[in-house]
Amino acid sequence: MRRNLRPMICVDVDRVTMTRPGRPLFTDVSLTLSTGDRLGIVGLNGTGKSTLLSVLTGEVEPESGAVRRGRGVQIATLSQRPELPSGTVLAAVEAVAERDWEAAAVLDHLGIASLIDADTGRLSGGQAKRVALARALVAPSDLLVLDEPTNHLDIDAIAWLEDRLDSYRGGLILVTHDRHVLDRVTTRVLELDRGRSYLHDGGYSSYLEGRALREEQAVSQESTRKNLARKELAWLRRGAPARTSKPKARIEAATTLVETRAEPAARSGIPDLYLGTPRLGDKVAEITDVSFGYEGAAPLFSNIELMLDNRERLGLIGPNGAGKSTLLDLIAGRRSPTSGTIDTGSTVRIGYYDQIGVELDPRQRVREAITGGRREPDWQDSALLESFWFDGDAQWAPIELLSGGERRRLQLLLVLAQKPNVLLLDEPTNDLDLDTLRVLEEFLDDWPGALIVVSHDRAFLERTVADVIIMDGHSTPSRRPGGYAAWEEKRRSSMVRGRIADPGKSASKTSNRPKSAGATTAPTSEKPTRSPSTLRFLIKDLEKEIKRLTKTKDRLETKVAELATSGNHVDLTTSGAELTSVIAALEAAEEQWLQLTEEAERASN
Repeated sequence: MRRNLRPMICVDVDRVTMTRPGRPLFTDVSLTLSTGDRLGIVGLNGTGKSTLLSVLTGEVEPESGAVRRGRGVQIATLSQRPELPSGTVLAAVEAVAERDWEAAAVLDHLGIASLIDADTGRLSGGQAKRVALARALVAPSDLLVLDEPTNHLDIDAIAWLEDRLDSYRGGLILVTHDRHVLDRVTTRVLELDRGRSYLHDGGYSSYLEGRALREEQAVSQESTRKNLARKELAWLRRGAPARTSKPKARIEAATTLVETRAEPAARSGIPDLYLGTPRLGDKVAEITDVSFGYEGAAPLFSNIELMLDNRERLGLIGPNGAGKSTLLDLIAGRRSPTSGTIDTGSTVRIGYYDQIGVELDPRQRVREAITGGRREPDWQDSALLESFWFDGDAQWAPIELLSGGERRRLQLLLVLAQKPNVLLLDEPTNDLDLDTLRVLEEFLDDWPGALIVVSHDRAFLERTVADVIIMDGHSTPSRRPGGYAAWEEKRRSSMVRGRIADPGKSASKTSNRPKSAGATTAPTSEKPTRSPSTLRFLIKDLEKEIKRLTKTKDRLETKVAELATSGNHVDLTTSGAELTSVIAALEAAEEQWLQLTEEAERASN
C-alpha cells in the first residue's frame, strides 16, 4: 500500500448503466471516490455488485455512461475469481510488493505462511483467493477494490484485515457480507436495488436506517395514492355536472392513478423454509474419543468427546486447516475417524451444505435444478423456488448466468429441499447477500432440528449458535458455553491480563490425572444439577429477554429525553420510573446470564 498519498479523485462515475438478459442490473449510477473515501457496495445477489466493480476498475466497459479515473491512479483489485501468475506463492506476492519482507508478513497474517513455496497452479479456490488478497494488499495503490475479501479467512485473519483496511489511506471500494467489517471500515454505502442505486453516508448502520426510511416512505406514498385513487374513481363514476363531458386530461390522469401499483418489496419477507422437517429423536450423535489424521501427517485433532442432541446449536471455530470441515465430514459419514467411534441416531436425516455446494449443471435452467432434470417441475417446485426468491423469470434463467451469490442461494435451497432434521453448514455465509443472511439467521433461530455450523462470520455466529467448539490445531477440542461472543470476551480478557489464552483446552481431560505429592487443588464447585442441553436453552431464552429489555431501555431513554425538553413533568416521572425498572431488570438478566454460562461451563467439563 502507498504511503503519504496526495488528495486526489480516484474514480468518477457518471450515469453508468449495465444490463443482464431480460432486466437491468443498474442504471444511471453516479458517484465520485477520492483519496480517503471508503465505499461499501451492498445489494441482493444478482444486482450487479461485482459487475460494477469491474466497470470501476476498467475491466469491463459500461453499456452507457462514463467512468473517468484520475491521472496516474494505481488500482489494486481482488475479484471473485482471481487469476494468479505461475510460480510459487511467495514469488507471486513479492512480484507486486513495495517491500519484499511485507509479502511474507501478509501471507502469514492471512494464514497461508505454510504455502509460500507451493505452486500457485495447485492451490484450492480458497487458497488462491487469499494469495490474490495478499497481492492486492501489498501492491502500491491509490485505490483498493476488494470483492468479498473475508471469504476463506479465519476470525483472526478477518480482525487483522479490518485493522489493515482501517489504516489504509487511499480510496477503498468494498463488497462484503461481513457486517462487522462493513460497519467499521466504510464511510459511505452504495445500495443497488432492482436497477436503481442509493448512496448512504455512514457505515452499515446508516445504510440500514436509510433503507428503512425509504421503505416507510414508500408505504406512506402508497397509502396516499390509494386515497387519491378512491376519490378519482368516485369522481369518474358521477355524472358530469354542468358539462357534457369530463376533461380528457383529467380522465387520463385518474385512470393512470387507479392503474398504478406500488412497487413490490425486493423480497417478500421471510420465506417458508420448513418444508416438513421430519421428527428427530433425542439422540443425534455420540462422538467417543474420536481422532483424525491423514496418513504420514500429525493428527488434525484427538480425543474428541461430544454428545449432540436434537436441540443442538453448535459452532465450530478456529484457524483454517484445524479440521473443522473434516469434523463435519465425520459427523455426516463422508469420512471415517482414525480412531474412536461416532454413533448416529436412527431418526437423523442430515442436510450438508459444504463449501463446494451441490454440483450444478451450468446449461440447466434454475427450475430444472430442483428436480435434477428428471421431470418437469410441478407447482410445488415452483412455489419452493419462489419462496427462496427465484421468481417466474429467474426460474427460466440458465444457471451459468447466475451470480456467485445466486448459485450459493440455489445450492442452499436444494439442501433444504431434502427435508433434513440435522443441518451441517460449512461457511454458509460466503457469497450470500446481507438480506439472505438475515433471513437465514431468522430461519435457524426457529428451526426445530439440530444445527452445527462452521463459520468465520462473527455476526452470524453471534445470532445462530449457543455453544462453540474451539479447534486450534493444538489442544483437544471441547465445548465452550455462551457462544462466540462469550468465548471472544474471555479470550480478550486473557490477552489483556498478559496470558496466552488456550480456549480449546479440555478441563475434562486433565481433571482426573493423578496429582503429584504435595500438590494443592482448588476447591471444586458443586456439580450442576441441570444438563448442558437445558442450560444452553435457558441461556438462549435469557439472551432473547436481554435483547428485548435493551430495546425497551433504548426506547424509554429516547422518550425520557424528549419529555425532559417538553415540560411534561407527569409523563416524565412515569417514564423515568419505568426506565429505572427496566434498567434494573436488564442488570438482573445480565447477571443471571453470567451465572448460567458459568454453570454451563462446569457442566460441559
